[in-house]
Amino acid sequence: MIFSVISSVTWANSQDSTLKVMTSIKPLQLITQELTKDVTDTEVLLASNTSPHDYALKPSDVRRLQAADLFIWVGPGLESFLESAVQANDNTLQLDQYDAIDKIVYDEHEGHEHHDDGHHHHGNYNPHLWLGPIQAQQMAQIISQKLSEIDPSHATQYAQNYQHFVTQLDATVSNIKQQLEPVKQHGYYVFHDAYDYYEQYFGLNHLGAFTVSPDRRPGAKSLIAIRKALLSDQVYCVFSEPQYTPAVIESVTRGTKVKHGVLDPLATDQAVEPGAYFQFLSQLAAHFTQCLTK
Repeated sequence: MIFSVISSVTWANSQDSTLKVMTSIKPLQLITQELTKDVTDTEVLLASNTSPHDYALKPSDVRRLQAADLFIWVGPGLESFLESAVQANDNTLQLDQYDAIDKIVYDEHEGHEHHDDGHHHHGNYNPHLWLGPIQAQQMAQIISQKLSEIDPSHATQYAQNYQHFVTQLDATVSNIKQQLEPVKQHGYYVFHDAYDYYEQYFGLNHLGAFTVSPDRRPGAKSLIAIRKALLSDQVYCVFSEPQYTPAVIESVTRGTKVKHGVLDPLATDQAVEPGAYFQFLSQLAAHFTQCLTK
């Protein structure tokens, strides 16, 4: 019996026991994959073509969650469907609980009070943290530290991976700043209010969104105001998202000279490979540049 206990402890600490790390959404997977490099591969719960805003958890998802050594999610402001499923688990890392991550908090009088999928009591902040370079680095540091805690035998590797992440992020951000400089002043509308972190960091001229959350239909008042703005010369582009049908955007832009672009906040088509998160940030910059250039 003593031998079996010792054996199980030894196995758990051996290099061969692969750590199971899972994230809720793909952009978090791309960040975490950089940090688990040369240790393990990071899995993702939601398929690329699904949105965390309106997902319904399946029994098979719950089993996968429970089997993970570490499950990483933003919090109920984004993935409200996970709230009850993770309560009983002690293997979860909820990123929005950390004060070390700078969050954009909404003023309730700005019309954002229902932003978090109706879960107003969860904290009124923009949950799309992975779209901000500053927030991405802060999250990467927290994830790296957590990985080192649960898997101390690879702590040095996680620390090295984090430093490499910071270096790559700095280089990526520097390139994006140069790329976006000529189009920074050009106004545009987005489908839903997801890009604040990216827009504020790079100083883009965001004029508004069709809806604060994709599960809410844009109001007639909003659409009339946007339509009016599109008929002026202030708007260069209207961006839709691949997860949602752009019918409302097509109807509002019809008969105007405004260009139509696509932004994907969930990195749907991004291959999971080394450097993928930085490619994702760069791809967003390319879509902005392309549509905002006349």
